[in-house]
Amino acid sequence: MDPLCRADSRRGPSEEGSEPPWARFSAWLECVCVVTFDLELGQALEAVYPQDVKLTEKEVRSTAHASYPDVLYTFPWALGDTQFSFRLRQSVGRGPRGVWFEDSDAYNRDAPVTMQKDQSHLYGYVYFRQVKDDTVKRGYFQKSVVLVSRLPLVRLFQSVLQVIAPEYFKLEPCLEEVCHEIDKWPTPTPGHTLLLPCMGEVIKVIVCICVVFSVIILVYQSLRPAPLVLPSCHEQDFFQCFQSMLVHVQMLWELMLLGEPVVVMAPSPAVCSETVLALVSSVAPLKYCCDFRPYFTIHDSEFKEYTTRTQAPPSVILGVTNPFFLKTFQCWPHVIRLGELKMSVDLPKQLKMKKLAKLKTLDAKPGVYTAYKTFLHKDKALVRRLLKGIQRKRPSEVQSAILRRYLLELTQSFIIPLERYLVSLMPLQRSISPWKTPPPISPFNQEEFIATLEHAGPQLTSVLKGDWLGLYRRFFRSVNFDGWYRLRHREMTQKVESLHLQVICDADLLSWTRDKSEVEIVDLILKLREKLVRKHMHVCEFKLLEKLELSIQSIISSLPQDLQALLHRD
Repeated sequence: MDPLCRADSRRGPSEEGSEPPWARFSAWLECVCVVTFDLELGQALEAVYPQDVKLTEKEVRSTAHASYPDVLYTFPWALGDTQFSFRLRQSVGRGPRGVWFEDSDAYNRDAPVTMQKDQSHLYGYVYFRQVKDDTVKRGYFQKSVVLVSRLPLVRLFQSVLQVIAPEYFKLEPCLEEVCHEIDKWPTPTPGHTLLLPCMGEVIKVIVCICVVFSVIILVYQSLRPAPLVLPSCHEQDFFQCFQSMLVHVQMLWELMLLGEPVVVMAPSPAVCSETVLALVSSVAPLKYCCDFRPYFTIHDSEFKEYTTRTQAPPSVILGVTNPFFLKTFQCWPHVIRLGELKMSVDLPKQLKMKKLAKLKTLDAKPGVYTAYKTFLHKDKALVRRLLKGIQRKRPSEVQSAILRRYLLELTQSFIIPLERYLVSLMPLQRSISPWKTPPPISPFNQEEFIATLEHAGPQLTSVLKGDWLGLYRRFFRSVNFDGWYRLRHREMTQKVESLHLQVICDADLLSWTRDKSEVEIVDLILKLREKLVRKHMHVCEFKLLEKLELSIQSIISSLPQDLQALLHRD
């Protein structure tokens, strides 16, 4: 075993019943980790729960380093507790634990795209504590409790950590007990209210299904004087994350939409991770399909891949804290340097656009360093409204609602023409016959789409002026367009299959078989069974499936006994 991983290797307890061990736990978490600082090894994985979890060597190292704030900011002046999050690439060949993957289709089908389970990455939610401790040779107690999951439910898991981590740091052996509690939680189900007990607390989780964007509300139900309500998406406070970049928020939205490589440099992992997550969620309800790392360190296994100068920077957002990256990322086209700013009406003067050439020294001032020219004209009214809110001390929740609504409507104005054009690519329902393979979906023609914008473009829903056509053409070259189109094409294909199944079920199949040969009838039965299996894999329309099964049985019953026996055996 790698010396970096010092986890207990004993097997977890067996579970009784029909579900495999840790089945419900796996629907929420991959594991719970404890990361400590070892004078000889550095960051080390001290324990993993459940104890039978098998992380790869790469995942162990990445988790250990990403769970520990950069040493330049943690020793000795950053005392106390801090929370942040990271995201790492799953090792090739290692699938999800338990029966998680079997249920992923059901969850992801109902969950908004921004809340779906990630099949290729793991999220880490960290609660780090550093306090003086004379009994430790280093002089400081430094340890992290980490929840590793495939679910991007940042606020939920941060809230869980706020309950369990302080108790664990009191030297209470509670993590195994917490894992058993989580293993009794109901499976995550969008559209349902779930009660999640955790160490005497009960967290009420409501995952709302919404076309435009989703909200998770966490309500603590305990002996506290009043319940604590936490609105959630991907960040603690949307406005808090953007307030130092208000004058550039529209430009940042374009960078996210186009999947441009961006580096966020911040004084702490908490600031950089929340800022990266806020940037990613700024294009909701569109799914951000590029890679993003809320907290990225020089020890990450992809460090060389992302910092090479022999090729253009990849489409990724990196959140970093180490000043070493100032020099490393000078070749990147977009760098956001965060620091302490005075939130006042003169904010635009503090955060003017800066040239990349100025990002060369460790004392580089906070700002956005880029040569990017926006396609759309700046909405000065939004900036004035938010700056006035700062002046009048408007609550951050209200400011967040204003900003999120603005970005949501901006994204919708951009996406609606694309969605409208996609509808025109679908085959007409009257062209779908029960006796033929459904007609294919027409291919996406960029020039044909551009031609539709004159009469059905974003100007119908947005007052913003600018080069919308140029923005669309640039978007077509992005990873986000490719991801969006693949997802929508898959959904349209399933819709065509659903319509085809409906037409088949409405047809009089038995009458059709009366003048057909046995070979043709058997061929029809085999094709219908194939349709039945494929349909069950994609969409659970049980009434149609039951109707189709009855039709198949009626056709089989019309055949000779020997052929019936053969088909029933198959």
